[in-house]
Formats: sequence, structure tokens, C-alpha cells
Amino acid sequence: MQQIKGATFEWIDFREPDADDILKVQKKFNLHPLAVEEFSTPTLRPKAIEYDNCLLLTIHVPLFDVNLKTTYPGELDIVITENALITAHDEDIWQLTEFFNEVKSNKNKKAEYMSESPAVLLRHIIDMLLESCFPKLDHISHKLDYVEVEIFDGHEKDMVQEISIVKRDILNFRRTLKPQRSVIESLAQGNYKLIPNELKPYFQDLIGTNIRVWNALESAKETVESLEATNNSLLSNKLNMTMKVLTLFSAILLPLTVYSNVMSMSVNIPFHTYSGAFWIHAGIMSVIALFTVLIFKFRKWL
Repeated sequence: MQQIKGATFEWIDFREPDADDILKVQKKFNLHPLAVEEFSTPTLRPKAIEYDNCLLLTIHVPLFDVNLKTTYPGELDIVITENALITAHDEDIWQLTEFFNEVKSNKNKKAEYMSESPAVLLRHIIDMLLESCFPKLDHISHKLDYVEVEIFDGHEKDMVQEISIVKRDILNFRRTLKPQRSVIESLAQGNYKLIPNELKPYFQDLIGTNIRVWNALESAKETVESLEATNNSLLSNKLNMTMKVLTLFSAILLPLTVYSNVMSMSVNIPFHTYSGAFWIHAGIMSVIALFTVLIFKFRKWL
């Protein structure tokens, strides 16, 4: 447990809170049991619930798994009271950790974020988490640029897996981000005792930030789908060309196979008395092959 004491309230941050930590906070701030329960219970959906003396928020932060190369949701539970803001999370949310350490170590930042009310700090935390999405989107954009270059450099097969990885990353990002908008809208439009009316325009501005992130995700989604369609088209075209070449070889060799089978019968074949019979038949087969190619050329099959 870490904490920062400001002029009017304190910020307490838990990483993997245990039963003792939860009990200590519940007694200190007289929190509702249902609000405290969220600290130890995973929640699949974001929500905002007001209790008698506190406001509970559950949001999910898009985090990136370097090993799996994909985005996954990290749950963040936030409780605000009149004189405290409490955050709890099981995952290491590096954005929040950096922000916490910055506020704790920098007097100017501490004065800026912790001189008014927990609701003001809450607004800054949500804004920081939304803004942290843009570097991740830039990374996805760079990845899409790389995939595009590789596709048109003739590496279509190698890009099949890369495109799938990027698509999964975008899909998980969208699944994490989309539900958060309803929570932000409830803060901007709802009548919560701990959210002053003068702060609602600021939360309304956060909706705009959320929309900007979502639009960037939509653009990335459309781009990766277009790249996938292009990649599949090029792969299909290469496969068709390969099949065409194999089919032409088979068609050219077919009359030669028939001719060689006929010549292998147990009967007297033409020119069998000549010493150069092999070359004569090889020449005949070459003429047949050339004639077949000319027919294909005439029919524009080549």
C-alpha cells in the first residue's frame, strides 16, 4: 500500500490488496461492504455505483503483453470519498504507477492535483489513462506501415501471421476501451454527490478524448482489414499462377506420355531398325510439345 497526503485529502493506492489492507481501509473510511468487495473480486464490466458516503468506479485499462504481443484489460477499482481517493489493481498498471510517483515526488504536481478534491484527481487520472492510449495506437500504426511495406515487397506468406497478431491486438483494444465510455458519460451527466457540477464539463471533455481514441482504433481496424484483403488477393493470385504453370506442364506432357506409351508396346515400332531411332522419336516428341505450346498460345492460355 502506498499513499500521498494532500492538503485536503489523501490518495491511497493498492497493488494486489490482501484482506488486512481491505479491512484497514474499510474501517478508516467507513466504506460500504459492497464497495470494498470490489477490491478483491474481478469485474468483467466497467461500472459506476454511488453508495452513502462513497462513489465506486470500475474501469479497465488497455495493457500490452510483450510476450503474447497483444493488448489485454487491466482492472482498476477506484473509490472516492469526501477526503480520500483509493485505487486498487492486481495488474501492474505502469501508467498509474508513474503518475503516482510523479505526484508523490514533485511538489508542483502534488499541489496541482491534490489541492482541491478527490473528484479533481479522479478526472486527472482518467485523462492520463486515456492519453496513454495514443502511444499504443502509434505503435499499432507503425506495425501496419511495416506490414504494408512487407506485403508489396513480396512477403505475403510471412505477413499472414503478422496481420493476425495486429488484428487480435486491435480487437482486444476495442473490447477494453468501448465500455469505458458509458462510465465517463455517467460522471459527466449523472448526479453524484461527490462530483461537483462545475467538474462535469471536464468529464465531458474526457468523452471527447475517448472518442478520439476510438476513431483512431476504427481507422486502424479498417486499415488492417484492407491490408488483409490485399494480402489474401496477392496470395490467391500467386497460387493461381502456380496452378496455371503446373496445369500447363501437365497438358504439355500429356500427349508426350501417350506417345511414349504407344511406342513402348510389344510390337515393331517405326524406325526401330535405325541406329538413331531414339533421336528420331525424341524429335517427334519435341515437335508435339512445340505444337501443343503453339495451340496454347493461339488460344491465349499462355
